Amino acid sequence: MLGHTDRLAGAFGIAPLAGRPLDRGMGEAVGRRTVFRPEDHESFGNVADRVALGNTLLVADTGTAERAQLRNAIATGALLTSGRHLQHGDAAQRDRNLELFTNCATAISSFAKFYLLLNGSGVGRAYDDELCAVDWADAPTMLLHMSPDHPDFPRDRAGLHRFGVEMQLLPWGTTLDRFDAVAEALVRASLNECLLASPTDAPAHAVHHLIDDSREGWAKAVEILEAMAFRGERDGCLLLDLSVIRPAGSPIAGMQGRPASGPISLLRGLINIRRHVIEPARLRAASADPLELWEQALLVDHYLSVEVQVGGARRAARMATKSWRDPGVLRFIRSKSEGGLWTANHSVMVDRTFWALQNRAEDGELAAHARLVFDEVTRCAYVNGEPGFINGDLLEDHRTGAAWNKPIFTDGRDFRSARYQVDIASGLLADLSKRASQARFPVTTNPCGEITLHVTGGYCVIADFAPLLACPVELGSFMPGSPSDEDAALWDQRVADSVRLGVRFLLRANSMDALYAQEVARTNRIGIGPTGLHEWAWMRFGLGFRDLLDETLSAPFWSMLDRLSQDAKNEANAYADELGTARPTTVTTVKPAGTTSKLFGLTEGAHLPARRQYLRWVQFRGTRDAGEDWLPGTDPLLPEYEQRGYPVRTLQSFPGMSIVGFPTVSLIQRLGLGDALVTAPDATPEEQYAWLRLLERHWIGAEQGNQVSYTLKVYTDRFDLQAFRDIVAREQPHVRCCSVLPSRPDAELGYEYLPEEEVSAARFAAIADAIHDEAAQEVVDWAHLQCASGACPI
Repeated sequence: MLGHTDRLAGAFGIAPLAGRPLDRGMGEAVGRRTVFRPEDHESFGNVADRVALGNTLLVADTGTAERAQLRNAIATGALLTSGRHLQHGDAAQRDRNLELFTNCATAISSFAKFYLLLNGSGVGRAYDDELCAVDWADAPTMLLHMSPDHPDFPRDRAGLHRFGVEMQLLPWGTTLDRFDAVAEALVRASLNECLLASPTDAPAHAVHHLIDDSREGWAKAVEILEAMAFRGERDGCLLLDLSVIRPAGSPIAGMQGRPASGPISLLRGLINIRRHVIEPARLRAASADPLELWEQALLVDHYLSVEVQVGGARRAARMATKSWRDPGVLRFIRSKSEGGLWTANHSVMVDRTFWALQNRAEDGELAAHARLVFDEVTRCAYVNGEPGFINGDLLEDHRTGAAWNKPIFTDGRDFRSARYQVDIASGLLADLSKRASQARFPVTTNPCGEITLHVTGGYCVIADFAPLLACPVELGSFMPGSPSDEDAALWDQRVADSVRLGVRFLLRANSMDALYAQEVARTNRIGIGPTGLHEWAWMRFGLGFRDLLDETLSAPFWSMLDRLSQDAKNEANAYADELGTARPTTVTTVKPAGTTSKLFGLTEGAHLPARRQYLRWVQFRGTRDAGEDWLPGTDPLLPEYEQRGYPVRTLQSFPGMSIVGFPTVSLIQRLGLGDALVTAPDATPEEQYAWLRLLERHWIGAEQGNQVSYTLKVYTDRFDLQAFRDIVAREQPHVRCCSVLPSRPDAELGYEYLPEEEVSAARFAAIADAIHDEAAQEVVDWAHLQCASGACPI
């Protein structure tokens, strides 16, 4: 175990190692957009300096030797932590809240979910009937006000036009020159309906609340509204005042100066709740088709999630689950495709009973319901990609019983930090805690499915280690699978050290001030997992993907993973004892690793490479006239790239925009696998399920393990609906979690272009040969840095 200076010989040493250069193109672009600060000077070594310093300062007796080791592990890429830590980690970390550093969380109320999303966490919520207690039909009359002196108040024609577009009153793309008098009158009338002219116009009995200009302030406004609805204050009145919220575009200091969304964003969310949840719930309350409580909650969460924006660089990441036994589950299954609820991943929580009842020889109402649920989930998934299945009875808490041991608090102490204290909603949270203590499924998952957490709220701080990048010598200096004995021993020790350093890193993070501090103290959850597994298997052991499925041939690889898993758990338990905290309920996981893997061009988490060689299409502003000349206002890089030989196309679906294709070869394609390289489309579903079962056995393990986040694409040109159903029924019961995503080949998707387009080796070579550019520098839009492999669709 690492811990004291005399035990920190360490394979990384304590003299500073050079920061690893990011992968050219995509890695550099991701680094600039999500990791680097001006003071880092775009050096990953400088990032490692501040991240290691911030983390080790969280525990007073962390020695300088461990800080040096941690810094070197991060600088070399062997320990990648997660994007949240790379972005926010610095000397001021101990004064900040844990929510900024947790990728994964759950919530059982809309205001809690909203607050966590605003902090950047991915949030899961269970919408089981037994876990929904708020009837939004009982919400008070909600009035809204914003001072006419606020910079964002629509006081002139241009402001009214902007308000009309942002409030979706005008057709998308309506320009100011087409904003006629009729449209202006419509927008002005809507403005008067949305906003109270003066707070003094509110009824005498109204509760007045000035929304603070902070994440906590926005969440508190929703807390008050939700608590009043829970208490049945339909005859009450709540005035929410948005006057002190900073204008749109103002820098957010806690988000590296990214621009704020402004008050109109929050106003839009609250208006949507009033129009599309509260009022319909009241109208349908006495009808034969009421808006069920879980549906109301799902809608409220959706409208709030739409407004979680940080300068266009952050969108809400959510998981929505519902028990297969609930009568309304069929409506839940269709809610995303038919209701436009695009802000969450949807999954149905099932168990052994559900899978057993798929045997059509069994009769009875429950069996018929189970089969209907299966057929409807697979039908919707085959067409739309969702929902999926989660095996609720295989989640960690079901095996240990930890979920039922969570105490019930009635004073809100389990939702309290230095930055946010629940008050008016403590009764709501107490009621929901009692419900959860008796629930069939007391746990759910984060948006990507690799973390299992209590439904009432919890966190898991997570990190990646990249065993390939722990290699102490240049990868091209030895044949794949044949490093020297000396290099192999040092390499293996560096991998083991990066795992142990990562475990300690995460446990220190759990000491930060947290909203769910009681749950953190109880479970102390962490999750560390590998990324770039396929590159490591090839270079260290000489094994391709199909070799790994042969456990005899690949025994050294799986034996190493077994040892690393046990090392992680041993270190976690020992360090928790040293810190005087609870031993972690979970330690091992495999997360999607979309951001961190892109930094160095690695395959993401457990995923196979999505493509071999491909064109990465990047949007630039600019278009041509009828004579094919570039119009004024065109980004000067467009004609420059075209002159250098890059493929350039003008778009029809995005007027005024053109795209440039950058030939890209991922790292794994550059390692000489040849015929041993298997991409996701090459592997059969059965092979990928076998891969998941092996990872669950050797890395996740029987104890202290989370899950593997994995998206398995089933191509509809190869498998019809019945074949898809057969695959799911045969394989899904035997893994903890797998997102099965029916997909069509790129050429059949009907889009004008995709961010990444796989091309044949011959075409790729021809395109690359036509390009004459020794130092291309790219300007990459954030939207094209998202995970194209489907590992984490949000």
